[in-house]
Amino acid sequence: MTAPDFAPPPSGTTLANGRGDVGAAESVLREPSGPTIPLNKLAPEAALRRLELTVVRRLEGFLQGDHLGLLPGPGSDLNDARMYVPGEDDVRRMDWAVTARTTIPHVRDTMADRELEVWALLDASPSMNWGTAGITKRDLGIAAIATLGFISQKMGDRFGGLVMHSDSVRRFPARSGRQALYGLLGRMLEDPIEKDNQPAALGLAEGIEALIRTQRRRGMRLVVSDFLSPGEIELDVNSPPEWERPLRRLAVRNQVLCVEVTDAGEIEFPDVGELLIRDPETDFARYVNTSDPRARKLIDGASQAQRTRIATAMRRAGVGHIRLRTDRDWVADIARFVLTYRRTAAVLHTPPQGVSK
Repeated sequence: MTAPDFAPPPSGTTLANGRGDVGAAESVLREPSGPTIPLNKLAPEAALRRLELTVVRRLEGFLQGDHLGLLPGPGSDLNDARMYVPGEDDVRRMDWAVTARTTIPHVRDTMADRELEVWALLDASPSMNWGTAGITKRDLGIAAIATLGFISQKMGDRFGGLVMHSDSVRRFPARSGRQALYGLLGRMLEDPIEKDNQPAALGLAEGIEALIRTQRRRGMRLVVSDFLSPGEIELDVNSPPEWERPLRRLAVRNQVLCVEVTDAGEIEFPDVGELLIRDPETDFARYVNTSDPRARKLIDGASQAQRTRIATAMRRAGVGHIRLRTDRDWVADIARFVLTYRRTAAVLHTPPQGVSK
């Protein structure tokens, strides 16, 4: 879906809301020059303390944590029983049930508890730099990263990020602690906003490939984007998007959540008369009479088919799917997802046959 391009109001005009600006909706008039939301409004940390994001995939790491690891070691989750070795094993780990059945002393190993490492990929391409309902899609994506970061972090867990532009991927190293998370979010907000119609050397598929190459340890991965490819007109759900294959590869070893950010104008096209529709990533531009019900129906139908294709591709890839809109409370939407996710995560993130969980 392309961004509508309205004629800007005259200088000094006072709008109906009594302000001399239009907030985030100004992003459809001209390219935004900065974030549309301050750092302290990204996520209400106090309201998120009772939520916890379910982690079902086993992790690998070097530090003790609160999540199930891949290898035996000191932890709280029981593993296989093995024969007792005098002088090496602690008798307090004796498995008396197996010992009674076999008449041979056995001990029960435990699985090591490891720290969680979360990496978030933010799509910062020009199609993310607009919104009509108080916040741009790019800043909504950062708010989603903030919310998921606060509810997934425990003591010792680390959070890192990648920001994908049209010509490069910027990496922010993973660090532990709330202050480090706030620092990451601040750097994402301050990251330069890309100009429209930049020559695109990278797409979302290349961004996901960069996430696969640079982060080899198992953990949780967040992919935040509108999942729209420049110039793509395919609507058939059986035709996989170019980013689906890399997403499948990412999900083989990691627990992956995809956050799809949309604007209200993309879901239900508004009746605002004749206006210029332009694509911020290509040279497409066309005048459309939005007062024509047939035109709005065709646009809304194409948008719905586009979203259905995206959702189908994510189901095939075996990843979690969160849908957020700029005109809704993203914290409430993520909270509803997390409550449902507790029941479905184990089935959703089942790895391919032959791959360790």
